[in-house]
Amino acid sequence: SKYSNHEVVCVIDDDPAKLGTYIHGVRVVGDRTKIPQMAKEYDVKEIDFAIPSMKPSERKKILDYCQETYCHVKLIPGIYQMVNDEVSVSRLKNVEIEDLLGRDPIRNDNSKVIGYVQDQVVMVTGGGGSIGSELCRQIANYQPKKLIILDNYENNAYDLQMELLHHHPELELIVLIVSVQNRRRINNIIKEYRPQVIFHAAAHKHVPLMENSPCDAIRNNTFGTYNVAKAASKYGVKRMVLISTDKAVRPTNIMGASKRICEMVIQYFNEISDTEYMAVRFGNVLGSNGSVVPLFRKQIKAGGPVTVTHPDIIRYFMTIPEAVNLVLEAGSYGHGGEIFILDMGEPVKILDLAENMIRLSGYVPYEDIKIEFTGLRPGEKLYEELLISEKNKIATTNNRIFIAQLPPKDPDIFKALLMELYDVSYSEHTKHIRQAVKQLVPEYTYVEKE
Repeated sequence: SKYSNHEVVCVIDDDPAKLGTYIHGVRVVGDRTKIPQMAKEYDVKEIDFAIPSMKPSERKKILDYCQETYCHVKLIPGIYQMVNDEVSVSRLKNVEIEDLLGRDPIRNDNSKVIGYVQDQVVMVTGGGGSIGSELCRQIANYQPKKLIILDNYENNAYDLQMELLHHHPELELIVLIVSVQNRRRINNIIKEYRPQVIFHAAAHKHVPLMENSPCDAIRNNTFGTYNVAKAASKYGVKRMVLISTDKAVRPTNIMGASKRICEMVIQYFNEISDTEYMAVRFGNVLGSNGSVVPLFRKQIKAGGPVTVTHPDIIRYFMTIPEAVNLVLEAGSYGHGGEIFILDMGEPVKILDLAENMIRLSGYVPYEDIKIEFTGLRPGEKLYEELLISEKNKIATTNNRIFIAQLPPKDPDIFKALLMELYDVSYSEHTKHIRQAVKQLVPEYTYVEKE
């Protein structure tokens, strides 16, 4: 590019026939295995990765060589982005952590989703959040009859509304600002708009914050779900899909326990209603609000330190579009009462992720950018579990989606314990909230606070 002040010093290519040849006067010096050596020999500051169409698994192998150099790594955009414009350095994009997952993006079966979303009135609660907004984007592509978005945070909802109206001017879109804790309002909305499908994504999800506000977590997550599920049953909603989490398995925090009770609420209503209720459980999504990737990126930009809670902590990761793809497809398999589990692939060690992000930003971990271990936060596990046992899962036609065999509780006993939890969560004396939760979720473990 004539606008670039970069000096290109050498070219890497895996084709042996190109070795020693020149491109615009710049020599091809070797294949990918030579990247660390040549970076040192030519005092390289930045590596521009110029094969945007390469498969993610192969891309990761080359990026692994790049990581050994401590050079800043950038990806050149795809050819279609450059057709009408000369490539300039400003068009290069930083390597994203998705590039390091080393696997192809997960695709769903669109025909299955069309079958229950197209020409239907669809409602998404928590529609302004990370998962909820992507649900709305993807649902809009399937030509619903009407899309109703509920959220209690107006800024996110407004931004999403403007985005959807720009990309889908034909879409009949209704955006309402409301908390799922507002039982009467939720009831009236579902009564008025009569959605046929509800995706329930509204939830408080930040583990440490919810440990300090356990009653609010229960009121919003558990009883918000109860309010939506009850209104869905009352007004003949055909299908309700709850967005759940791997933190619901053997929970060690109030957020995970509240979501496990949400799953029980779904199963309870499935037993007593004609509506088909189901839940979809998955792990961490890359780039979502509060996830480690945006935090690390911000910390690296500020010069560090990058904070990791524990050197051995691991997490499952998936991109937001991948997770939502699978949620939509899982919803097509349900007949009522299922808890679907998404296969998140291989777990990622958070320390490795932090070190890789530092290297690919052109810095040396522990030298240029420090890494500090801050200790596990209240309610945090070293690893998350998507299943209690390999024995209790049933396969579906998609090898990324399984059904967990978790039998529903006795409806009468469950309802009685749930109402007891309701009373405790709304009382002024809230120190017994964890005991009340444990009655419903015996596998829940916690440290009693003073």
